[in-house]
Amino acid sequence: MTEPAIASASPETPMPRRPDLCPVEDWLAFLGHRWNALLLWHLSAGARRHGELMACLPNITAKVLSERLDGLLRRGLVERDQVSAFPRGVVYSLSEGGRQVVAILDRFETLPSSFGEPRH
Repeated sequence: MTEPAIASASPETPMPRRPDLCPVEDWLAFLGHRWNALLLWHLSAGARRHGELMACLPNITAKVLSERLDGLLRRGLVERDQVSAFPRGVVYSLSEGGRQVVAILDRFETLPSSFGEPRH
């Protein structure tokens, strides 16, 4: 037998796709990784130094914080800027893309906690 023809792709018709090739799955996995969404949320209040972010996130290690910030930088969600005032260092802030992602994440807070739970 022959395989049934698959209709052409449209936004209304989901096409079969492996999860590793789906951009939505990729973003959900990235944002679901521990600390990433919280870092974006803390940076939405304004630019912060590495030490300030450490203080905002109890139990995170300096190494993990650096790794998470690097990932956010690579995705274009965070910007890293040199501080020329004393004490010298760097500050991290949200990029325009980061602000857009935070706006999307903020919408999840307005969903009722029972949203998506099975009905009995």
